[in-house]
Amino acid sequence: MDWNNLPGSGGGVEDRRGAGGLPGGGIAVGGIGGLIIALIAMFFGIDPSVILGGGGGAVPGQSAPSQSSVPQSDRPPASDESYQFVDKILGSTNQVWGSVFQQAGRTYTPATLVLYSQGTQSGCGAASSAVGPFYCPLDNKVYIDTSFFATMQQRLGGGGDFAYSYVIAHEVGHHVQNELGIADQVERKQRAARSEAEANSYGVRMELQADCFAGVWGNSVQTQASLTQADVQEAVNTAQAIGDDNLQRQSRGRVVPDSFTHGSSEQRVNWFMRGFKSGNPNQCDTFGVPYAQL
Repeated sequence: MDWNNLPGSGGGVEDRRGAGGLPGGGIAVGGIGGLIIALIAMFFGIDPSVILGGGGGAVPGQSAPSQSSVPQSDRPPASDESYQFVDKILGSTNQVWGSVFQQAGRTYTPATLVLYSQGTQSGCGAASSAVGPFYCPLDNKVYIDTSFFATMQQRLGGGGDFAYSYVIAHEVGHHVQNELGIADQVERKQRAARSEAEANSYGVRMELQADCFAGVWGNSVQTQASLTQADVQEAVNTAQAIGDDNLQRQSRGRVVPDSFTHGSSEQRVNWFMRGFKSGNPNQCDTFGVPYAQL
């Protein structure tokens, strides 16, 4: 993937690296349920502090990176490769969705991306290094800890530029949902749900749609970014790795479909590829498909 050919965000990346972590280390997570939420939140989702209710204390068994203790004068310059990469991916996703909205006669508000280390505050509450990329609908910002890409390689056994791009494009997909009012509709449906399984099903639909939106972005930049089949396979490998069934099997030793919040590995791959092959956001209507057929 040649991401250098993509347009920059024009100042859309807010660099908070080295600014210091949060008192207490961020969000507290405990028990099997907390572990599942932490794993899922670590790889694609809306700010888990909304789910967990925030709180102090470090995540059990995990040590936070020491980047927040770096003096201000030693902070990475905004021209470093990590910054350039997220700036290009954010810029291209905003450009793609701006064009889509314009064609539909709507106005798109570009997403902002916050690059931080160890901990920071979001409009949805505290974020720590234990929490991977997330989107906060209250401030229209995507949050990414600088250690995420290394964590992705170490824990998922994969990585690569397009895999990392898929992560960012998925989170911007949540921003698109927020812009379209889908996020509010889903929240209302979840509150009115008669069971936890029903509430979870709406979350699955929302996450799979964000996967499909990420695929739409990938389709739009495949020529400009010189994408290869190997690049696409990186994203597919990542989608497989962060499926609810795979994460549950690793943490629980068994799979509980009613507790899925993001979708199975197969579903995540299918919806990403649906967006990537079609390049058409109208193909991403996960809410118009019977749940059993997602």
